[in-house]
Amino acid sequence: MSALSPWGFVLPSLLIGALLARLWVREQRRMRDALRRAREELRALQEQLDVWQWRTDAMHRLVELRPPADGATAPVEGIGTALAERVAPIAPTALQQALDRRAPLHDLEGRFAPTADQPVRRVLLRGRTLADDEGRFAGYAGTLRVLEEQASAPAAGDSEAERESFGYTVSHDLRAPIRVVEGFTKILKEDYGGSLDRIGNDHLDRVLGAAARMNAMIDALLTLSRLSSQPLMRQPVNLSQLAAYVAEDLRRQSPGREVILHIEPGLQVMGDPTLLRLVLENLLGNAWKYTGRTRAPEVWLERRPQHPDTYTVRDNGAGFDMRFAERLFGVFQRLHSASDFQGTGIGTATVRRIVRRHGGEVWAEAEVDRGASFHFSLPPG
Repeated sequence: MSALSPWGFVLPSLLIGALLARLWVREQRRMRDALRRAREELRALQEQLDVWQWRTDAMHRLVELRPPADGATAPVEGIGTALAERVAPIAPTALQQALDRRAPLHDLEGRFAPTADQPVRRVLLRGRTLADDEGRFAGYAGTLRVLEEQASAPAAGDSEAERESFGYTVSHDLRAPIRVVEGFTKILKEDYGGSLDRIGNDHLDRVLGAAARMNAMIDALLTLSRLSSQPLMRQPVNLSQLAAYVAEDLRRQSPGREVILHIEPGLQVMGDPTLLRLVLENLLGNAWKYTGRTRAPEVWLERRPQHPDTYTVRDNGAGFDMRFAERLFGVFQRLHSASDFQGTGIGTATVRRIVRRHGGEVWAEAEVDRGASFHFSLPPG
C-alpha cells in the first residue's frame, strides 16, 4: 500500500483557509457597508429633528452640542462645561440625583440660551447613559426640546416673562451661595473631618442639612411660581386611586410607621391628574407628618356629607390654633417649629393655588392636639 503524500492534507487545508479568509473579507465588507448606511440614515434623521442634541463625558461635561435642523449654522457655546451649568435645571436636586445614580433623564425642565447674547429659553431635558467598549459608564446622550409658549395678550406675555425671569433668578442667584457653602463644607468634612471631634463634625452636618433644606425650599418655590402658567389638562380623575398611590409612596418612605389610612372609594372629579396628585401629596403628606407623635395615628380622605363636590383630608394629629388658620396658606408660613415638624412652608400655598385654578376653594379646621381637617372643592367627574 503506497504512502499518502503530505500534500493530500495540506492542499485541502489551504483551500479551506483561503475560502474562509475570502468569506471573512466579504463579511467584513458587508458589515462596513451596513454600518456606513446606518450612519448615513442616522445623520439624515438627526438633520430632521427639531431638538438640540447633546453628549457628555463620564464627568458630565458637554463634549457635543448640536442645534436643531432649522438652526444648523447657529453659534453654540458651552462645550467643556458641566451639563447642569449649561442647562440650568428648575429642580437641580432632581437632576443631580439622577446623574449620581446614572439614571435616565426624563423630561427635566430647565433654562437654556445658545449664547450669552441670546434669550433664555425654557427646555425639556432628556437623556440616557452611554457605555464604552468594556461596558463602563461613558457619559450621557440626549436632547433639549425648546418649549414654545404664546401668551393670549401682551399683559399675559409680560406676566409670563416676569415669571420666567423670577424662576431663572431664583434658580441661579439664590442657589449660587448655597452651592459655595455646601461645596466648601463637604471639602472640610472630607479633608478635616478626621481631625475634628464629634461636636465639630456635628456642626458641619448641621450646615449641610441647612443647605439641603434651603435647596428644597427653592425647589418648592419654583414649583409654586410655575403653577399659574402651567396649562390645565382636564380629564376625569379617580381621586381615590390617586390617594392610594400617594399612600403607597408615604409608606415606602416611612416603613417603620403604622398609620391607618381610610380612603373613601369611588371619588371621581374633573381636573388635571398631575396637579391633583400634587394636592394629595401635600395634604396627605402633612397629615402623615403631623400624626408622627400620635399614639394611634389615623388619616382620612372622604367626601363631605351634604357637599358632593367637596372633599376632606383629616387626621388625629397635632392640629393647630384656629386663630392662625389663614396663615397656613401663605408662602413660608408655619404654625409649628421646624425642629418639631420639618417642611418647606409652601405645601398648603401650593394646594390653594392648584385648587383655585380648578375653580374651587380650600380651607382648614382644627383643634390643638386633636387633629386637623382640610376641605377642598373640585368640579365633579
